Amino acid sequence: MRHGKKVNHLGRTAPHRKALMANMASSLIKNKRITTTVAKAKALRMYVEPLITKSKDNSVHSHRTVFAYLKDKHAVHELFTVVSEKIASRPGGYTRILKLGNRMGDNADMAMIELVDFNEFFTGFGDDKKAAGKRTRRGKAKTATTAAPKAEAKAEVVAPVVEEVAVEAPAEEVAVVENTVEEVVADAPAEETAENNDAEAPAADDEENKA
Repeated sequence: MRHGKKVNHLGRTAPHRKALMANMASSLIKNKRITTTVAKAKALRMYVEPLITKSKDNSVHSHRTVFAYLKDKHAVHELFTVVSEKIASRPGGYTRILKLGNRMGDNADMAMIELVDFNEFFTGFGDDKKAAGKRTRRGKAKTATTAAPKAEAKAEVVAPVVEEVAVEAPAEEVAVVENTVEEVVADAPAEETAENNDAEAPAADDEENKA
């Protein structure tokens, strides 16, 4: 039983447990995810997350403090150059534990622990739900009010086009009518003069006969 024991000793002595946590934390920072047992993953999360928070302060003191825990200069460099930039805007909860089932052989409960910001599959997974939100009547009213000005704007855009068409159409028709009228006027005098000449000719003949 674990009466009042806040730290899981993992069946190891203190030096062995510190070396285990340092190695696992360095592997997690370098590879961004590792597979281990659930008990070790939970212990590692409590060990590595304060170090990740420390990396936000890029100072000599922070470098030395983190190196005292990790004992690996390559992991420290990776933490302060790559990881710190990714987690700069995150206030905490830098790791995620995903259970993988039981291990063949000793039936140990296995899990994968990873850095949250380096998993592209889960990036923005919760943002879609927050953006969707809860639909209410007020939201519909807002959309209706916002849609009305858009409809008016479309009407304003369409109106000048209709006016231009209405103005241009009669001009073309008038031009056509004027052309036809000119043709009729040009043709009409010739026909009328011919008819008048035909009408005057018999009249002249009658007058000659009477004489």
